[in-house]
Amino acid sequence: MSSQTTDVQEAIAMSPEPAAEFASLPRRERRDVFFALSESAREAVATGMTPEQLESFVDPLDPDEITDALGYVDEETREAVLTSLDNSRREKVDFLLSFDPESAAGVMTLDYVTVDAGRSFAEVTERVRRFEERTGKVPTIFVTDGDELLGELPGAALSVADAASESIPDHVRETPSVRYDREDEEVLEVFRQNSERTVAVLDEENDILGVIHAEDLLRLIDEAAGETLYEFTGVAEEESVLDGPVEKVRRRYKWLILNLGTAFMAAAVVGLFESTIAAVAILAAYMPVVAGMGGNAGTQSMAVTVRGISLGQVSLSTGKRVIANEAIAGAVNGLITGALVAVIATAFSYGEFGILLGAVIGVSMVANLVIAGFFGALTPLVLDKLGYDPATSATIFITTATDVLGFFVFLGLAGAVLL
Repeated sequence: MSSQTTDVQEAIAMSPEPAAEFASLPRRERRDVFFALSESAREAVATGMTPEQLESFVDPLDPDEITDALGYVDEETREAVLTSLDNSRREKVDFLLSFDPESAAGVMTLDYVTVDAGRSFAEVTERVRRFEERTGKVPTIFVTDGDELLGELPGAALSVADAASESIPDHVRETPSVRYDREDEEVLEVFRQNSERTVAVLDEENDILGVIHAEDLLRLIDEAAGETLYEFTGVAEEESVLDGPVEKVRRRYKWLILNLGTAFMAAAVVGLFESTIAAVAILAAYMPVVAGMGGNAGTQSMAVTVRGISLGQVSLSTGKRVIANEAIAGAVNGLITGALVAVIATAFSYGEFGILLGAVIGVSMVANLVIAGFFGALTPLVLDKLGYDPATSATIFITTATDVLGFFVFLGLAGAVLL
């Protein structure tokens, strides 16, 4: 993406009237700019344009791009824009609008032709030529036996095949397929498992509805990566770096208030040991170390478990081994890091505590990393069983467990040993 396009994006996103800012762009730039905007900015632009401005914008777009743009506007505006399209494109857009945009059908395009396996190479070539003249696109060629999909005929086969001795089936290569109602994450998984560059989209009767090309998934891959990052940090996936401060506050404050509540829980535990901290003030210096190590270890366990859930490798009913492994790994890592902290604490401790202080911190580190491994694996499995997204929900519960239980073990042990 050029720096000029980025500057235009920023100007639109920061403008009090993004639709007017967008409408002032040269027509040749609008497509690239629009589809490079964040979700919220695209919606603001589309809903802010008049039907006439929207008609002007979508006129040169492909049917699947028109479908994406019209997905943001109300029914009345959508119908007004559709009437301005030629019959062929209007039928295609109407067809695409009938599907869930988060499904395979919402990602597919209609740039394909179907041919019977018994056709000649000359007939297929003519079919492709007519499609190109009508749409300006080179179609994917799907071959059927009249009922079922056999595979894809590479375009190069039309020019290299020997029509006298070869037939269409000789050049057909197997093509993966997905049902039209499959979620886009499942479509990504199909591409990961197959080296082909195209996937056919089928209806309930296994008839071809459309085609998904590898390049069509670049947007999905970017969105999936962004959603994962957003989920782990509690930021709404619709938020853009270019959103204003009011919008950013609106999207984040609820998450921060929830975190504030758990912070008070940890503070309440610390308050129970106020006299211990007053008597051994050096404990306050090591509390962030215990909490920070527990939080990081819990997040690591959670990330591995969430990935296992998403790949279908583990569930709550089969997760005992996963939980045990994470707890044991936490114990071993706790011994390693706890020993280091114990040595440092012993070396820098003052007064009568000496080795005892190092031992308390070392044992507390082991205990908190076991807690982190246990809850880091258990929490996502429980949330997934309850029907919640573990990537979105688990972090706050894991951090609460490591903070509350970690402080309880650390300060409780210190009170028992040092006082």
